[in-house]
Amino acid sequence: MSIFDQDLVSIQEARELAGQAFDAWKIWAKASQEQVDRVCSAMAEAAFNAADRLGRMAHEETGYGVADHKRLKNEFAAKAVWESIKDIKTVGVIGRDDQKRIYEIAWPMGVIAALTPSTNPTSTVIYKTLISVKARDAIVIAPHPSAVQCCNETAALLAKVAEETGAPRGLISCMRHVSLQGTQELMNHKYVALILATGGTPMVRAAHSTGKPAYGVGPGNVPVYVDRSADIEQAARYIVASKSFDCSTICASEQSVVADKPIAAQLKRRMEQEGAYFVDDHQAGLLRQILFTPEGGMIPATVGKPAAYLAALAGFKVPAGTRVLVARLSRVGKEEPLSREKLTTVLGWYEEDGWEAGCDRCIELIQFGGRGHSLVIHATDEKVIMAFGLEKPVFRITVNTMSTLGAIGLTTGLMPSLTLGAGGVGGSITGDNITAYHLFNVKRLAYELSAPPPAALTAGNEKLMISASEIEAVVRSVVEEILKIK
Repeated sequence: MSIFDQDLVSIQEARELAGQAFDAWKIWAKASQEQVDRVCSAMAEAAFNAADRLGRMAHEETGYGVADHKRLKNEFAAKAVWESIKDIKTVGVIGRDDQKRIYEIAWPMGVIAALTPSTNPTSTVIYKTLISVKARDAIVIAPHPSAVQCCNETAALLAKVAEETGAPRGLISCMRHVSLQGTQELMNHKYVALILATGGTPMVRAAHSTGKPAYGVGPGNVPVYVDRSADIEQAARYIVASKSFDCSTICASEQSVVADKPIAAQLKRRMEQEGAYFVDDHQAGLLRQILFTPEGGMIPATVGKPAAYLAALAGFKVPAGTRVLVARLSRVGKEEPLSREKLTTVLGWYEEDGWEAGCDRCIELIQFGGRGHSLVIHATDEKVIMAFGLEKPVFRITVNTMSTLGAIGLTTGLMPSLTLGAGGVGGSITGDNITAYHLFNVKRLAYELSAPPPAALTAGNEKLMISASEIEAVVRSVVEEILKIK
């Protein structure tokens, strides 16, 4: 079978799955809240119990990250996400304002096209399926080509459990024959109501170009500022642990450290004790060559890889126990590839004297490649913390935590999510952590509160008759237009 035949198979599969999902949705849209919650609870439990197996499948198929960390992400997607949405009303009247006499009524979107990344494949399938089914939507998953098997295994498990507990067949499905043409067919299909795209910039742009409603996620070039008021030991421990978590495959992981100059040397020593290795200028040059193409794109073979692997690939050795490679940088922009987002175990390092200079450097990093996404600050000075909160053009500013886990809502009070909106400045429709709230609409039933003004009920003094001369002018104009056409 030729590549063209494979493309046709993928297109046909997208059409069939979208049709099946639409038929299932018409049934599921009438489900009660009790039915919805029973199905979602069963899926969450099954996904949690299979977290280890699915995590290992994802690691083996993609070659990215750490199997145990993928298990943790699966558990987060199953348990934390479900706990955060289980009490949300998504059926019937979900709110009322007796004073304004308004009733709010939930209304599902329909069929969701869910594009999932290779970096977090199984956890994203679990999370997106739970929030979609909770909102009474159907979901068709379009996996990354390098994560087809693990995504299908996850979707099949969730679909089986859902059907056994009362959901219609076809409500949850996943493409097996993946191609660019097939994914485009799915996104553009007439039965698809909304696109939920998590992945690289080209994928997000494609989702927004369909003309359909779309939640897309931009890149996350996340700076971490460490202030002179910070708990340096904790900051060092968290930064290294967060950057090395699943080999930095979560888009909210720290990308560059911006250290306040008075504590920079101390922070460096503490990070080295945690497993950070500061490369020299020559080694940094080698890393630039293996991580990025001349155009600035990240080379897939280096995504989600351990520090020792990257060092060996670049041609130098690191001490045993090295978890993160750190490169001292002085510039931000295209001329410095290591100032970009690095979905692997490499950190940039900047030193700035004072929080104002640190603030400027962080904004520079964000504007270069992470507008709207996230930032983390380690500090105890509330004035500095609030200054960062007010000034940064991002929608998640986490404080004294691991950015990787804080931004997704595991170690903070943010809504648990694996799709993080970047707001208007980042090209997204929202800056929220995407959850079930975003996958249903709200109808409003509104009663009259006051009588209309009397003038609105009368015909008024407008001229109601047309004169014979006015009629003649209109007819003459129409005749002239007809003659022009002939």
